[in-house]
Amino acid sequence: MNTATQEFIRQHREDNVRQLALKGTDKGEVDLPLALQQIAGWQVARRKLPTWAACDGLLYPPHLSMEQCSSEQTAKYKAGLAGQGESFYDLTGGLGVDFYYMSQGFNSRTYVEQQDHLCNIARHNFNALDLTCSVVCDNAANVLQGISHADCIYLDPARRDNHGARTYALEDCTPNILEQRNLLLQKAKRVIVKLSPMLDWHKAVNDLSYVKEVHIVSVQNECKELLLVLGHETLEDLRVVCVNEAQTFEFVTQHVTEHNPVYNQKPLFLYEPNASIMKAGCFMEVADYYQIGEVFTNSHLFVSDHEIPDFPGRGFHIEAITSMNKRELKAALQGIERANITVRNFPISVAELRKRLRLKDGGEVYIFATTVAEGTHQLFICRKIA
Repeated sequence: MNTATQEFIRQHREDNVRQLALKGTDKGEVDLPLALQQIAGWQVARRKLPTWAACDGLLYPPHLSMEQCSSEQTAKYKAGLAGQGESFYDLTGGLGVDFYYMSQGFNSRTYVEQQDHLCNIARHNFNALDLTCSVVCDNAANVLQGISHADCIYLDPARRDNHGARTYALEDCTPNILEQRNLLLQKAKRVIVKLSPMLDWHKAVNDLSYVKEVHIVSVQNECKELLLVLGHETLEDLRVVCVNEAQTFEFVTQHVTEHNPVYNQKPLFLYEPNASIMKAGCFMEVADYYQIGEVFTNSHLFVSDHEIPDFPGRGFHIEAITSMNKRELKAALQGIERANITVRNFPISVAELRKRLRLKDGGEVYIFATTVAEGTHQLFICRKIA
């Protein structure tokens, strides 16, 4: 990258990329396509990778790679799973965000990527970030064969086919973890696999076996990553960890007490599980741990007569509960002009319900429309717990 291009990037990196592209530049020595790619990449990094964005001189790949890469927040979480040791291998290096954070606790670090341009970017960036490591341009299967021993191996299999279409099944990803599982476990004490959050984690655990831990990671209540930690033994007790920002809930699959949903007819509080809990489907475990009742089967909302400060989700104070009876609705909604509406196990959509209730969107009131015992439809009119 020449000096003129570097200066153009420095001057315009906070500008609108589309407008810059239309405007162009009268400076012939500026490599405009490269400059625009770097500006767009830095703008994504500023949001997802603040530590990297603060480092001058990094190179950023095309937009798709930037959008697909891990965020700094999730990469740091995975670093905690990787732990410390002598040797760490990332067999699907990509941009290298996960590798950068996960390898910090190891003396020997090896980044593996089969695409030349990503390897070149990684070499440049790791040098700028002052990370000592080996960059190997090869495919995961070849490198895995040559590993004598590793304390931890990490893989984030490619989830797109040759035509760029998304794939989710384990056998359709590259590399194929099912085919490589036994060799991975022969080579490493600990294997961490990142999978699509769209995947059924129960099926993934059954398919892979030897799974010790499942981590479901959400950021700002959006499920981002499904992580499986593999060990050398098939365990009866599987540890499942649900994470959303500062909220963490974990359980062991074999240690759940049967807890039937109990709808308290005069509850004071309503709780909505976060995205990781919803993905895990651990509603009975949540009810059992907090000793609270679900509104009803498949509603996935909880009610209680007392406040639960550490509930993994959002908590609300219930101001009124009403049926869909017009007279009851009119009394319960008196003075309310706008509300945030959620439907769970309810026969009509949010838009249709909003129209029927004649309420605008937004405000401080939250309405949860759901089905309770005996198929009754009810609205819980709430406000967030301060």
